[in-house]
Amino acid sequence: MPKDDHIEFDGVVTEVLTGGMFRVKVDDDHLVIAHLAGKMRKFRIKVVLGDRVKVAVSPYDPNRGRIVYRVR
Repeated sequence: MPKDDHIEFDGVVTEVLTGGMFRVKVDDDHLVIAHLAGKMRKFRIKVVLGDRVKVAVSPYDPNRGRIVYRVR
């Protein structure tokens, strides 16, 4: 997925799954399974249950995405 070919949503982490995956509830009551983006892993940004995050979702598969930002 190219970096400019995605749709960004705001959401809340509702469940922490195994393998570095997270279940995120997007604002319009849609569930997305997401993993951390590479820059977030590189700079060791932690995401825990209840955090507000920005999720980049592919237009081809709206059920999977990448967490690209953790809102403070």
